[in-house]
Amino acid sequence: HVQLVESGGGVVQPGESLKLSCASSGFTFDTYDLNGVRQAPGKGREGVAHIDPGGSTSYVDSVKGRFTIYKDNAKNTLYLQMNDLKPEDTAISYCAADSVYLPLARFYTYWGQGTQVTVS
Repeated sequence: HVQLVESGGGVVQPGESLKLSCASSGFTFDTYDLNGVRQAPGKGREGVAHIDPGGSTSYVDSVKGRFTIYKDNAKNTLYLQMNDLKPEDTAISYCAADSVYLPLARFYTYWGQGTQVTVS
């Protein structure tokens, strides 16, 4: 049974930071592509960060230099460090996993429950 359990969302002021965590189980964590996806109010899903099994990362332009995606294979946990947050980062943030290489996409096989990030 695959589970992705997210934590770490909240309400912050512009310029502040949040770290999202995604604890995973039920699949071979270190062989999967892992993703950070968000959905802002009234908008579609947007893939913002990706890390492949080897640790290579990619980011959407709007978060480059501010967000860092990383993982701890020993803990089966994915992290998204978000610095210098802006009001436009307000969204429900999801972690997602897939066995297929699909960086910065919108559709993946396994999803976390989502956590609210509000910047105001």
